[in-house]
Amino acid sequence: MAKQLNLLSTGQVITTALHTEMQRSYLEYAMSVIVGRALPDVRDGLKPVHRRILYAMHELGLTPDRPYRKCARVVGDVLGKYHPHGDQSVYDALVRLVQEFSSRYPLLAGHGNFGSVDNDPPAAMRYTETRLAPVGHEGMLTEIGEETVEFIGNFDNSQQEPTVLPAQLPFLLLNGCAGIAVGMATNIPPHNLGEVVDGLIVLIDNPDLTDEKLFEIIPGPDFPTGGEIVGNSGIREAYTTGKGGIVLRGVATLEEMLPTKGSKRRTAIIITELPYQVNKAGWIEKVADLVNQGRLQGISDLRDESDREGMRVVIELKRDTNPQEILQHLYHQTALQTTFGAILLALVEGQPRQLSLRQTLQEFLNFREHTLNRRYSYELGKAENRVNLVAGLLKALSKLDEVIAILRQAADGSTAKMNLCRQLDLSEVQADAILSMPLRRLTSLEQQNLQQEFDSLNEQITSLRRLLEDRRELLKALKKDLRSLKRKYSDPRRTKILAINETPIKSEKGTTETEDNPKSKLQTPKSEQPPEEAILEFTQRGYVRRLSPTGKKPKAENGLHENDFIIQTELTDTEKDLLILNTGGKVYPVKVGDIPAITGRSPRGTPLITMLTSTAQGNVEGVVNRFVLPETPERSQMLLLTKQGRIKRLSMEEFANLSRRGITILKLKDDDELSFTQFTTTGQHLILASSSGRLLRFAVNEEQLPIMGRAAMGLQAFRLLKNQQMVGCATVGKDDQLLLVTQEGYAKRIPASNLRAANRGDLGIQMLKFHNKTDNLAGMVRATPGVEVALVSNKERVVRIPVDTVPILDRDAKGESVLQLNRDEKIITVVEVGV
Repeated sequence: MAKQLNLLSTGQVITTALHTEMQRSYLEYAMSVIVGRALPDVRDGLKPVHRRILYAMHELGLTPDRPYRKCARVVGDVLGKYHPHGDQSVYDALVRLVQEFSSRYPLLAGHGNFGSVDNDPPAAMRYTETRLAPVGHEGMLTEIGEETVEFIGNFDNSQQEPTVLPAQLPFLLLNGCAGIAVGMATNIPPHNLGEVVDGLIVLIDNPDLTDEKLFEIIPGPDFPTGGEIVGNSGIREAYTTGKGGIVLRGVATLEEMLPTKGSKRRTAIIITELPYQVNKAGWIEKVADLVNQGRLQGISDLRDESDREGMRVVIELKRDTNPQEILQHLYHQTALQTTFGAILLALVEGQPRQLSLRQTLQEFLNFREHTLNRRYSYELGKAENRVNLVAGLLKALSKLDEVIAILRQAADGSTAKMNLCRQLDLSEVQADAILSMPLRRLTSLEQQNLQQEFDSLNEQITSLRRLLEDRRELLKALKKDLRSLKRKYSDPRRTKILAINETPIKSEKGTTETEDNPKSKLQTPKSEQPPEEAILEFTQRGYVRRLSPTGKKPKAENGLHENDFIIQTELTDTEKDLLILNTGGKVYPVKVGDIPAITGRSPRGTPLITMLTSTAQGNVEGVVNRFVLPETPERSQMLLLTKQGRIKRLSMEEFANLSRRGITILKLKDDDELSFTQFTTTGQHLILASSSGRLLRFAVNEEQLPIMGRAAMGLQAFRLLKNQQMVGCATVGKDDQLLLVTQEGYAKRIPASNLRAANRGDLGIQMLKFHNKTDNLAGMVRATPGVEVALVSNKERVVRIPVDTVPILDRDAKGESVLQLNRDEKIITVVEVGV
């Protein structure tokens, strides 16, 4: 019989109370889950698994310019080196980093099936491929090799991994985060990159900025799936306390369905966007169940017409059904309206903290300042070491005969090194560099290169020391980096914020929801909402301001962004549609009544692009024209001119009765885009200008420019030479003048009558000579006496000049300088100021 082991007599047993041991063990487990799995770090916005995936892909060299690699390879590296957990958990985290409907700015790019908004599962990791997305690579990993962050050993001390990635953007806010720990949870909504960067820059310039000003710059979350936020009280609560409920709803519009044979017209509710993280297929199934159970009356058909252009769920209604009532039932009984429970909880110095928006931004700025100090210190050390070596090489080359003599007389390398140090007053490192210097470094060209390198290194050292010693210079560099990233990766807001009053109503589940403002077009019949007159003002930077003719009107450009100005004004009413035409040749309608009226708190207006659906939103600079349809559209036409010189005349009747999805009014080649539009009537004359300074004039009539349909591509209007493009388009009368401005800031006026009429498709007449061969025509506009034109440069500088101050010159004149440009600066846009 085996001898029983007597543990109590060995002295290795520690007597402790059971409740004490349970408490200690549970707290250790809880903290390991909180820190090691569930909560993101406030600095880079990542959980450990996401950080390890990104770092492993960086180690594998999966940069945006390299081919995609199998996800299974990435998952294997993460498991084997850094994250000893299940492979499926790692792959699930990787998939979310790829999904565009989950992350506002996906950090990874993928090939293959990574799931869908219908909750379709992704393909197995052996079928899908991935690599770093540009924003993930540049924003997270470009500084990883410059000693900017600490590294620690992995689970078996065989590898080193970073404790945090040197993020250059606050991805905690940009992509948001959700996680459930032990006794706590986080749920941070995603935000718009441009707005967050603007907020960071303003906080750098003014740390004491009021919350009101900060919330104007960052008005609210911006979800990847779009949608609408109802009211801003939940946003303010979340931003000030770190916790709040944000009411989010899908985007719904009403459409009249075309009748089939033997039937009458019916109304349909069209859902084009759903709230964040709502499963579309599951939502449609829920609506169908409610109809089948008799809990939702008045619906005759339900179908999903979504395609690659975007989401479109059609809910056809029965005759005499009130669509507003159906919509309210959908809000109350389905996830068409949900409450996003925002909890801004993250790890700060390894401890979980609930943060306000200001605190989150400030923590990131502190981290970014720290990483920049480490980066510049590392670069300074490298530069100082290198300049020390180069100084030694230059000293040796200046005393080359002595060096050769020392080397000849030395018995071995050690003796030569010692003699070099003693006789030439060199350090051991410098002596080693001289002994390892190849003979080709003795040539005159190499000596010149060494001297240039020495001077360049000294300049770099001076610059780095200034950055490290002067915090203001460091913050300037930080702002410069932020602006650069904003230019590359910023995009328009997708989620619209409805600035309306909130009226609590009770849902069938007993939860408090919010009801739309009585002025909403989807809830109030037109008979109860008479149209009001409205003045619309459009700015160069893409904002729209709605003013009431009877209300107090602010001064023309009060409250606008710096370097912004009004370019167009429209008088209309709230029942009309504003039509927005973009560079892709598509036009979208926006109800004037849906444009928020400006207030004292928001005098700058609303970004025009945010009034569109998420699938319609393109680049802000992509808006070519915005207009209200005339009362008699059949009497006028629009001219459409592309960058490559194709033109089309279109009847304004083509713009009537548009759906919110918009229509294509001009087909374009892949490398072409719509650049200019003009309203016109038959008999007018049109003048076109190319970047070479050639102008072409011809009559607008059926012979030169017949009216075409929407499907037409247009005709060749201008014979462009190589590397030329269209830069201007204007309809003119007999006494009109034209203003020509070059990229290098030279300008002149010419009478339109000096340009003889020709035929469409001709080469045009040279009407401007340039001071330099590198110069080009930047723009041509009609020179209206008494008005100003704005010259916009590629450095975002705007200079306004009165048209009357520009001299009138003949066709052979080169023009006079109207603007002093800085280095590498050139004029890119010429626009008439429409105050």
